[in-house]
Amino acid sequence: MEILIFMLIGVLIGRFCFPKKLKKLNEKMQVVMTMLLIFSMGVMLGRRENLIDELSSLGFKSLVFCLIPTILSTVIVYFLTERFSVKKYTITVLK
Repeated sequence: MEILIFMLIGVLIGRFCFPKKLKKLNEKMQVVMTMLLIFSMGVMLGRRENLIDELSSLGFKSLVFCLIPTILSTVIVYFLTERFSVKKYTITVLK
């Protein structure tokens, strides 16, 4: 939960307070911080004593948590694109 709060604070600071001339530096910092976050999550998982035993039970749940949002997002984007996209028609002129 704390991670989400800090991410939200970062988004708000980046949107309203961060100067545009430092955009490149901000992008590089985002990549570094994301790598640090993934590394720290790996360390937290690696410290668990029963990680190998838990992986077998988590495998199916992880697959379901991956597939359901992916499928629903794809379907929603498809229908929204069909509904709101501007269709361009080409007119061919016969000579």
